[in-house]
Amino acid sequence: MTAAARRRRREGDEPLDVELFDLPPAARWREWMLRVEAAIFASEKPVAREALVRLVGETCRFDDLIADLIHELRGRPYDLTLVAGGYALRTKTRFAAAIRAAHPRRAGDGIAELTRTETFALTAIAYLQPVTRGEISKLAGREISRDIIAALKRHGLIDGAIRAPQPGAPFAYVTTRTFLEAFGFASLRDLPDLERLKADGLPKRGQGEDELDNALGMAENDDDSVDAEQEVDEAAGI
Repeated sequence: MTAAARRRRREGDEPLDVELFDLPPAARWREWMLRVEAAIFASEKPVAREALVRLVGETCRFDDLIADLIHELRGRPYDLTLVAGGYALRTKTRFAAAIRAAHPRRAGDGIAELTRTETFALTAIAYLQPVTRGEISKLAGREISRDIIAALKRHGLIDGAIRAPQPGAPFAYVTTRTFLEAFGFASLRDLPDLERLKADGLPKRGQGEDELDNALGMAENDDDSVDAEQEVDEAAGI
């Protein structure tokens, strides 16, 4: 190997050898697994399948590789999961208390600070989207303020995607990719009890929050600053 080639390898400029033909099959498979895990570990966002496939050779059965990696991580405090269309490492819910104790003010934990009203509004949008603020208020049986919607938008959890065909053309809100990432969902199909909520229809006026909370299996709490931290942490797998 020339000095220039050694320098490129040392500096990481050498093209990635994805085929690894110089390795025996078992070692090649192991190296592919480590590459995929490293790429996911290094990313703050879920990594798309297409990006990970570029790290392995054409003969690699990628789905089998992911299955082997998931199996290998079973004894770790985190899982490899499909989130928002990509792969991510998510800590297991039983370690949530330890993580909060070690990182009480961890950056990016604003979602854990959602009040009950904000959590309710977000849940309503997730299930009923696209939905207007007025429709969420009707479901709750009381006014859902613009400040509540603004807080959810500030966290990047929702967006006003379209104008509803109603007087005044109000915005109809939808959840974002950030919502899926925060709660560890691969897609909206992963929302719990979605079909049951659709079958039950909208709750009666004034009963919205309790009934919607029950449909989601969320604990009831009279305090508007309900322990959303615990609920959101568990849903997000942190």
